[in-house]
Amino acid sequence: MAVELDRIPAQADRPSSPKLWLWLCLLSLFLLCGCAVVVLLSEVDLREQSDAVWGAALGASFLGWSLVCGLRVLYYLTRQHSADGWDAARAADLEGKLSQGRRLQQVLAVSVYTALRTEQSDALLQVDAVLEGTNALKAQPSRSAGGTVRHSRLPGDVNENPERALLRILKDLLSDFAIQLAELPDDLELALSLVIDSPLLEDRLGGVWQTALAESGIRQTVTLISWRGLEAIDQWLDQRSDDQALLLVVSVVLAPDAPQGTAETAVGLLLGNPGSQRELLPVANLHRPEQAHGESAGALIRATQLALSWASLPASGVEHLWRSGIGRKYHAAVTTVISEIKLPRRADRKVHDLDALLGHPGAAAPWVAVALAAQTVQRGCGPQLILSGVRCANAPLWVAVLTPVPPPMT
Repeated sequence: MAVELDRIPAQADRPSSPKLWLWLCLLSLFLLCGCAVVVLLSEVDLREQSDAVWGAALGASFLGWSLVCGLRVLYYLTRQHSADGWDAARAADLEGKLSQGRRLQQVLAVSVYTALRTEQSDALLQVDAVLEGTNALKAQPSRSAGGTVRHSRLPGDVNENPERALLRILKDLLSDFAIQLAELPDDLELALSLVIDSPLLEDRLGGVWQTALAESGIRQTVTLISWRGLEAIDQWLDQRSDDQALLLVVSVVLAPDAPQGTAETAVGLLLGNPGSQRELLPVANLHRPEQAHGESAGALIRATQLALSWASLPASGVEHLWRSGIGRKYHAAVTTVISEIKLPRRADRKVHDLDALLGHPGAAAPWVAVALAAQTVQRGCGPQLILSGVRCANAPLWVAVLTPVPPPMT
């Protein structure tokens, strides 16, 4: 659930303090009223009136004024105390929500396969190709359409059996993590967020996954969770921020139904709460993502500002901007956000439009951007901002921030 700072009530209304000049005037009025009572009720000539009568009248007037003044001061102090209590509770609530919003996960390991990662190139060359703007989107035979369409495709035989191709891809992906996971205890839990978009039926998908997992060499217990996309990060930070388990995200898009303008991708990320383990050095910090509450540019600007605030990062501190899975209807909103918040522009060669380079990655859109941005941070670059959509083109966009891990204190 998103941390909604907008729902925190406003500070208490403070009572106005008593005005000295007003109460001095009121004292004069009380004394005049006391004198008037003596004049109206006394049968004795005023020049013959005793000092005792005048003293009693003025004294009673002063006591009446003191009583009213005391009640006014008591009312002021009571309201002030109530406002202090409200503001203290509000400050505690705000601090708690800010602390909750600033929770983060550490990216411990990354594996990503796109059309730019061939058998002859490794992960670093793939990142270089993306940063240089190498285009992999081209007209070529498709696994699913049976003809030539413009898309990007993972390396391999286009006529390969989809089940065999998926098994091969998953084995490559999981073998990358098996190396890091070998350093961790066997009893460590891996919470799995798994999304596979392929022509295979659900039962066959499960069988392929279990086969790939069994042959990967991963010894830890893998438990499937229902959270998907960047919402999984949001939910994890709310519900399992103190957990010792690690979050394993696996997302594969293979032979999508309508391949025109799409990208076949396979991506995996291993994420952990800070301090959950000491064996693996974190690659980057992934801060709480924010989803825009609406389709307008204003909603996206608000989400971007919140995502930056969770990372305590000014917009000027963003070094690279990543766009992935953004539908045509959001292009104008994204352009407005970049202009209004003064983020890196395309002319700076620090804006990486994965939809233009690879095609729409579908359900893997946020994770491809996160993985490539994390590898960019790993190469020594600074903070990265990600704008991403999901497979449903009408769903609001997500904003996420990655920052380098601060060096350990000595």
